[in-house]
Amino acid sequence: MVELFLESAMLAAESQRVIALRLFKLAFSDTDAPAEAQRMVSEKLAAVASAAHAAACGASAVSIVKDYRRIVRANIRRLEPA
Repeated sequence: MVELFLESAMLAAESQRVIALRLFKLAFSDTDAPAEAQRMVSEKLAAVASAAHAAACGASAVSIVKDYRRIVRANIRRLEPA
């Protein structure tokens, strides 16, 4: 139970970072802004489908959160300026 709490807390913090980076990109009309907006929506749909499938196949909540954290961290790496 503690592991689920810690993983969820980290997911919340990392997700806030992605939200901030995306808002910055959209607010300042980056040339990639329309593509990022589309990616944002398609990622949400894919994430829900993936989590639902994993849950239906018996995956633990911790493993589902860890998988989603991996995706969120990849978004941070992609969105942060070099």
